[in-house]
Parts: sequence; structure tokens; C-alpha cells
Amino acid sequence: MTRFKQLARFGLFLAVIGCLVALAPMRAHAAPYAAMVIDARTGKVLHARNADTRLHPASLTKMMTLYVAFEAIKHGEISADTVVTISAKAASEPPSKLGLRAGQKIKLRYLIRAAAVKSANDAATAIGEAISGSEAAFARRMNRTAKALGMTRTHFKNAHGLTESGHLSTARDMTTLGRHIFYDHPDYYNLFSRRSTDAGVKAVNNTNRRFLNSYKGADGIKTGYTNAAGFNLVASAERGQERIITTVFGGRSTASRNAKVAELMDLGFRRAPSHAAVRKPALPVYAGNVGGDIPAEPGAAGKTIRLITAVKRSPRPAPRPGAAQEPVIDTQLASLTDSIKDAVVAVTEDASVPPEAEAVALAPAIETSPVPTAIQPFGGEATVIPAAMSSPPPRPAAIILTSLETTAQPAPAAPEIVTRMSTSGGRHYAINVGVLGSRYQAERRLLKTALREIDTLDEALRKVVKRSDGWHANFVSMTQEQADLACRRLNARNTRCKVIGPS
Repeated sequence: MTRFKQLARFGLFLAVIGCLVALAPMRAHAAPYAAMVIDARTGKVLHARNADTRLHPASLTKMMTLYVAFEAIKHGEISADTVVTISAKAASEPPSKLGLRAGQKIKLRYLIRAAAVKSANDAATAIGEAISGSEAAFARRMNRTAKALGMTRTHFKNAHGLTESGHLSTARDMTTLGRHIFYDHPDYYNLFSRRSTDAGVKAVNNTNRRFLNSYKGADGIKTGYTNAAGFNLVASAERGQERIITTVFGGRSTASRNAKVAELMDLGFRRAPSHAAVRKPALPVYAGNVGGDIPAEPGAAGKTIRLITAVKRSPRPAPRPGAAQEPVIDTQLASLTDSIKDAVVAVTEDASVPPEAEAVALAPAIETSPVPTAIQPFGGEATVIPAAMSSPPPRPAAIILTSLETTAQPAPAAPEIVTRMSTSGGRHYAINVGVLGSRYQAERRLLKTALREIDTLDEALRKVVKRSDGWHANFVSMTQEQADLACRRLNARNTRCKVIGPS
């Protein structure tokens, strides 16, 4: 009897499991269906159904996470080689995940690969924290970027797409995002077509490989699944000169979703013209970290440095101490007044005109006005001719032409001797940030490090030293305190640094 009860319980257990398996696709199918098909070259809509209905995007969210990451790298906020320290929050994200541990260090490029190919939730969270300091700040940046792209019915609350109240998008908005990824960041688009890739800690397979393998011309973009969202996919394919982007929300299963996307792709290729001028979408206004969306930890992200080089003021230099001031203006006026008649005579002679005739012609004019007023071509050159001038008054006795006479001048005051202030001031320390294989690499390392740690390296000088083991990238002319502080901050950013004391 006891054995019979055990068998009955086991049979009931199997029945429950069977019901759950049968109901799983039904729960997914309960998610509303939406679809959008566009000609990627022109952005023209070829098919739409419930395209503006706000639904759960699931891991299609990572398209925006990656778009922001590509944008941050492009604008120098962060590098693909930046080493990211995994937080406890990122490590605790549920699957799909790369399996990162809290405190683990990994380059940003591997996190990007894991998010794009495997759709790893822990990698997506780590990307957001590395760029904006926290996932909440990163979500705000995602929303600013979405607005700049024209995604009017999208709101993000996290970087991975797991179901959260208010985290919604539409088929139209996700299609728009897919088109921007293709045209705005073509250097990174190949990530979405990789069947597998090295994610640093292990190789990972593409969650979209079935569609990539089964549909001719398919080369991306991103899958997504949660119970609330169903099976979602934004796909892109190219045949000849035509490129179609298709989005489906709320698929019943991976197979049925892929079949629907293939059907819509075929529809798109049938409706799209064979030849169409490519009209790329306009690049969005850069929506970087602003206000409170700055990294919370040192080294979480770099800065965008804008140098203002326009000259706003150019003062006249002050005279050197002790230099005597000469009455330049009075002397020049006296010289000019004295030589007017001589200049007239010289011009007359150059023009081969008899001096007597010229003097008679000019005599009435000279007696009427003291100011030269006419500029006429004379003898092939522009010459100032006095319209009328009277004899100048006697020269004041106080005016002495230095070219004719010299008088004893009072001895100048003893010159003030100005010496250059010492530039050392205890700045005998330096720091080394790497030994590189070429001068170019060393100079580039110094520039990148200076931009990354401008607060402590602003006054340091960059110096490249060639030695037997390579090109040493050094910051010199620092105090001991400056060198110690800079090295501590750089080491916290996972940047190699060594203090060099005075030799």
C-alpha cells in the first residue's frame, strides 16, 4: 500500500511538471504581439502592427546599453581597454550572465562582447556602472539618449532589460534604435553577427545564432526574452543593395518568433525598391554624463576635456623697469612739420617738373591751410599733397630733434634686476606610467594619462626617456606629495604607476 502511494505521488508530480511545460509557451504567448518592418536605407515603413504599443523590451534593452557604450568610447569618456571592477550588484544579476564575481577585474571590451553576443545581464550592469558610476545614473543617460534618437515612447530603468515596472518600449522605437546602431557605429556592428566570441573569461555563443544561420543575408541584431515580454527580436538582413530591419515583440517561442521574422523579412524585401538613395539618420545630440550622472568611484569613467583657445585679451606689455620714456609724439610732429616743404620739392623734382613752375603753382595753397588734405597719384605713386598750407610757426625752443643735437640727460635710475624664480621649488620627483616600445606609444600613454588624471597632473611636465629596455613615459617636475597622490589615484584606476625620487 505504501509503495502504491509513492507511485501515485510520483505520477502526480510528473503531471504537474507536464502542465507547467505546456503552459510555459502560453504564458509567453500572453504577451501582446507587435511588429515593424522598415527599409534601412531610407527609414520608410514597409509594415507595422501595434508598432506604438508600449511593451516590455526584455534584452532588446541592451541595444541601448551598447549604443551608449559605443558613444562613450567615441567621445573619449572611457576606453575599450579600461579595466572594470565588477560590483556585487553586477555579479548578483540573474541569468543570462557571464558568471562574473564581485571584485573581479575585466576589460570593458569583453563586457561589450558578452552583452552583445550572449546577452549577459551581469556584463550589462557592469558597463553601466563603469560609464556612469551607478546603474540608476546610467538609466537616466539611456533615457536622454533615447530622447535624442527620437524614441518617444521608451523609458528605461535598468541596463539589462529584466522586467521592471515602467521599463517599456515599442516596436517602432526599437527599430529606430537598431537603424542608428547600424549607421552611427558601423565599426561595432559586426559584434552582432558573431556566432561566438571571446568574452575574456570564456567563449560565449550568440543567442541569435539560429536566425543568423537560417536566414540568408541576416547579420544581426539582438534577441530578448522574459515571461512578461515573450520572445523578442530586432533583426537586420542585406541582400544585394537592399537592407531590411524587422522587429517582433511577443513571440510564442524562439522557433515561432524566428519564423515570423523571416516572413516579415521576405515581405520587406518584396516591397523595398531595388535601388534607393541611402539617407542615414541624423546623429543625435551627445547626451554624456551631466549633473549628478558622474562616476561615483575614482576611475569609473574619464572626462571629456574641452580646451578654450580663443584669445580674449591682449594687453600691451608694460615698459621694462628703469627704461627712460622719450617724448616720441612731440618729436615726430616737429619732424613732420619741418619736412613738409622739403617733401613737396622732392616730389616736384621726381616728376620732372621745373621747380619754379611748381613753386608758383603751390604758393597760394601753402599760404592758406596747414593741413595736408589730398591724396593724388603723382609720378606713379600715391603721394600726400598739401591742399593749402601756411608757413609753420616758429618751433618751440623746448623741442630738440635728437637726430641733430644731444643734451645731457639725467642719469637713469638704477635698473631693477628681475631674476627668474626657481622652477624646482622642491619639484625633484617624477612618476613613471609605463615602458613602451616606441616614442609615439610613450607620448600617447602620457597624454591619455594626463587627461584621465588632470587634477593631479596638471602642473607636471611630460617627458619621454629612451633607455635600453624601451621608452619610459614619465611625468616630471613634481613634489613628493604630488607624485604620491597622483600614483595612488592612478593605481586606483588600474593604471600602472611608480614614483621616482630625486637622483
